[in-house]
Amino acid sequence: MSDTDGKKPLGLKGARPGNVKQSFSHGRTKNVVVETKRKRVVVPKPGAANAPAPNASPRASDPSKRPAGISDAEMERRMKALQAAKEQEAADAARRAAEEKEQAERRERRRAEAEAKEQAEKEREDALRQKAEDEAAKKREAEEAKTRAAAPAPDPAAAAPALSGPRGGGKAAPTPSRRDRDDDRNKGNKGRNDDARRSGKLTLNQALRGGEGGRQKSMAAMKRKQERARQKAMGGTVEREKVIRDVQLPEAIVVSELANRMSERVADVVKALMTNGLMVTQTQTIDADTAELIIEEFGHNVVRVSDSDVEDVIQTVEDDDTNLQSRPPVITVMGHVDHGKTSVLDAIRNARVVAGEAGGITQHIGAYQVEQGGQILTFLDTPGHAAFTSMRARGAQVTDIVVLVVAADDAVMPQTIEAIAHAKAAEVPMIVAINKIDLPAANPDKVRTDLLQHEVIVEKMSGEVQDVEVSAISGQGLDELLEAIALQAEILELKANPDRAATGAVIEAQLDVGRGPVATVLVQTGTLKQGDIFVVGEQWGRVRAMENDQGKRVKEAGPSVPVEVLGLNGTPEAGDVLNVVETEAQAREIAEYREKAAKDKRAAAGAATTLEQLMANAKADENVSEMPIVVKADVQGSAEAIVQAMEKIGNDEVRVRVLHSGVGAITESDIGLAEASGAPVFGFNVRANAPARNSANQKGIEIRYYSVIYDLVDDVKQAASGLLSAEIKETFIGYAKIQEVFKVTGVGKVAGCLVTEGVARRSAGVRLLRDNVVIHEGTLKTLKRFKDEVPEVISGQECGMAFENYDDIRPDDVIEIFTREEVERSLT
Repeated sequence: MSDTDGKKPLGLKGARPGNVKQSFSHGRTKNVVVETKRKRVVVPKPGAANAPAPNASPRASDPSKRPAGISDAEMERRMKALQAAKEQEAADAARRAAEEKEQAERRERRRAEAEAKEQAEKEREDALRQKAEDEAAKKREAEEAKTRAAAPAPDPAAAAPALSGPRGGGKAAPTPSRRDRDDDRNKGNKGRNDDARRSGKLTLNQALRGGEGGRQKSMAAMKRKQERARQKAMGGTVEREKVIRDVQLPEAIVVSELANRMSERVADVVKALMTNGLMVTQTQTIDADTAELIIEEFGHNVVRVSDSDVEDVIQTVEDDDTNLQSRPPVITVMGHVDHGKTSVLDAIRNARVVAGEAGGITQHIGAYQVEQGGQILTFLDTPGHAAFTSMRARGAQVTDIVVLVVAADDAVMPQTIEAIAHAKAAEVPMIVAINKIDLPAANPDKVRTDLLQHEVIVEKMSGEVQDVEVSAISGQGLDELLEAIALQAEILELKANPDRAATGAVIEAQLDVGRGPVATVLVQTGTLKQGDIFVVGEQWGRVRAMENDQGKRVKEAGPSVPVEVLGLNGTPEAGDVLNVVETEAQAREIAEYREKAAKDKRAAAGAATTLEQLMANAKADENVSEMPIVVKADVQGSAEAIVQAMEKIGNDEVRVRVLHSGVGAITESDIGLAEASGAPVFGFNVRANAPARNSANQKGIEIRYYSVIYDLVDDVKQAASGLLSAEIKETFIGYAKIQEVFKVTGVGKVAGCLVTEGVARRSAGVRLLRDNVVIHEGTLKTLKRFKDEVPEVISGQECGMAFENYDDIRPDDVIEIFTREEVERSLT
């Protein structure tokens, strides 16, 4: 057991241990631990400041308050040490203040020296410039003296003005001499362009001549450079803090403009866009949401603004109830093709509209007004063919009541279902007109039952939808239909304010040869007057003339009145909204904004494509054949319907691409586009003009004319079907089993076979099956019966077969014989 177990080593309290190396005379050394006692320093309490003497403490004078074991001498030493510490602290504070003052003086002296140096540099440059000007003037005077000495003596009277100079009180030197002096001065200063720029002065010659063709720095750049030099001379930092800006962000913006508004480098912005997966350049347009992400990534604030402020001039005030007056209801006639919509309307109007439509089907939206019992009714006749779905949708958006015409002998059809969907989407009441009730095959109850499947419950089935049995041929039930329409209009209590700026919807638009762009407009509120300035979609104009549904000129049109408006600067889109404005400048500005917004939106949609999408589209289009076409129609609605029908034609292998669609006659530019792309030109109710016909004949471009839309669709389907690759159809004609294999010199291995089923032909394709697995497919090199080459061998007979370029045949293998034929496919 050690002596130190359970005991602490002896030592002085408050001592610091240390090691001392002890040496002995015979060379041995030993490390000895030495403890040094630290001196205790007592800090007086704050109350000690009230002592009677600075060098004495209360504890020194009062032994009762002094710590135990402290003598007077020790207490006095402690107080002296405390006083010395305070004096040292005061000296340190004074020294720091002196150093700060000296440093400030040094900075001020350095700034004064820099300014003095800059001033001296300016004075030196001015002196050099003046010296160069004096030398140039002396040189020029010497040359002039030499020229005068070489020239004959001039007439004194003529020489007097020339000899008189500015110092002699005469006229100033002529302009060429001043120009020469300026040129010499510029030549003398050629080597000092940089110094002149640094001086911060911009002379008249530098401003006019551009510094001998070199690029001049702006005043702001020179000021920034001087500020950086001054900051560096004063020992300050030259790093600039990042400025957070409020970036105004429109609905679409060019990448370079976005970088300019953020005051960032264009390369950094493009890099940030690529990091986010957008492959764009500085000239492309991006949408507002993408730009907002980039702005926030750079640490700036987004301020959303809209260029649509120009549209604030369009009045959107709510009409007061006291200004509202009753207006005629707008009734839209809908239904399946050939169910008699236009015939019913003809019977109501006592007109023959069907005779004017090609093929007996309506291909435009017609707008008519009918008087019934002193009440005016406005009818819209929409086409029923599937290609005119969008036109029917527009009809449902502007209508108050929908009349659904269903043939009693045909019941509910696909376009009938679409018309029901449009009416429900527009949330308008519906009246069912069961037409062709006079036919022997008519079954109105089946129509009512079929309508139940589409949640249309007529009154005879205990529902709320009115139904009327009518016949357009005999006129049966037409009065009841008009009464039902009038009753429904009375329930709706339709009102509008005629005493305000007019607004309306474009039902149809076309480019008339003699009248220019013509739009069929249904006025919804206000009164449209002749001479009004309006904007409609991306077009604008002044009402030059208006015609009603009977072709008569009218001066004004109130709510629910359809009119044809002349005076547009272009053909609007069917469905655009017409608004009347005060001045032409406002109309032009709004139209330009809408056109630019539509173009930017299309550009942004095309630019915002990720690299993965580009690769996927390229891979998908690699094996797709395209049939390009050019379409021209008589009205905008027909062109739109044809384009939509073309988009539905095709499959994964073939599709139709409309290169261009427009309204009006076929022009020479359309022929040029068709020639460049190898596309046919289709005209719907339009014809090619004389230059276009001549160009088409010279270039061999095919022009086809149509007046019925589904004839055009069928022909395009048939043409697109020709691009489909033919389907290969296989027909199995026989099987043969290998019984033995022979080796024949010059031929190779020959299989002795027995035809077990069908027939084996020399010209057919063959497959070699082993254990019902295909191991080879090819053709026969030889087919022999005994020693003769034969074209075919029937079932039950033996033969010899050898494969082309294949010898791995074994007994019990099965040979499958088949034929191939190509079958043409068509688009359904």
